[in-house]
Amino acid sequence: MRFFFTLLLCCALTQMTMAAGVDTISIPSAAMHRSFRAVVITPQSYSAGNQRYPVVYLLHGHGGNYSNWITKVPALREMADAYNIMIVCPDGAISSWYFDSPVDSNYKFETYVGKEIPAYIDQHYPTVATSKGRAIAGLSMGGHGALFIAIRHQDTFGAAGSISGGVDLRPFPKKWDIAKRLGDPGEKGTNWTDYTVIKQIEKLTPGKLALTMDCGVDDFFIDVNRNLHKALLERKIPHDYAERPGNHDWTYWGNSIRYQLLFFHLFFEQ
Repeated sequence: MRFFFTLLLCCALTQMTMAAGVDTISIPSAAMHRSFRAVVITPQSYSAGNQRYPVVYLLHGHGGNYSNWITKVPALREMADAYNIMIVCPDGAISSWYFDSPVDSNYKFETYVGKEIPAYIDQHYPTVATSKGRAIAGLSMGGHGALFIAIRHQDTFGAAGSISGGVDLRPFPKKWDIAKRLGDPGEKGTNWTDYTVIKQIEKLTPGKLALTMDCGVDDFFIDVNRNLHKALLERKIPHDYAERPGNHDWTYWGNSIRYQLLFFHLFFEQ
C-alpha cells in the first residue's frame, strides 16, 4: 500500500513539474526575408483557454540558438507554471548581438526581436499585449541584446534583465564576431559607441523601464557590468543589481534565471 501511494505521488509530481507545454515554432521576419525557430513555453493553465498571459522573451548567448534555454534549464517549465507566464526563446543567430547591423543587411535582429516577434506572438497567442505584459532577458550576448532592445523599444517592453551580459562591447574589439556586425571599432571603439548599452541609458527616465542585472564575480564581463551599474546610479535610474559567486557558464545562468523570473513576476503583478 505504501509503495502504491509513493508511486502515485511520484506520478503526480512528474505531471506537475512537466505540466507546461513546450513547442517549437517558426516566426517569419519581413526585415530579413526568412524565418527563424523559437521555443514557446506555455503554463499548465493555458489549456483552459480562458485568460491572457504575460510573456518573458528569453535570449540566448553567442554561439547558441533558440533551444539552449529549455535544453540547459528544463526547470523553465516549472517556472512558467509557478508564475503563470509564457516564455518565448527566439533565435538570434550565432553572433547577431541583436543589432540591426550597419554593415550587413542580413542581420536585423533588433527589428526582429524588438518588433516582429512580439507582434507575431500577440497575434497567435492570448497574451497581455502591452508593455505591462512583456519582459525581455538574456544571457551574455542575449543580456546585451535584452537591455539594448528594451531601452530602444520601451513602448514594447516594460521590464528587462541581463544575466552575465556583454553590456559594453568596446573592450572586446576582436571577440565574438562583433566586428563582423558593426565594422571597424575605430580608435577606442568610438564607431561602436552607439551600439553599447551604456550609451543607450541616455534614453532612460526614472521608473519607465523596470531593470534587473547580475553577473558572476569571476566572469570576464564583471567589470563592464559594474560600470553599467555605476552609470545607472549616477543617472538615478532605479534598477536591481547583484553579483554572485560564479563564472560565465550554465551553472550560474540556470540559478540566475530564477531570480530574474521572480523580478518579472512581481513586475507583472503590479
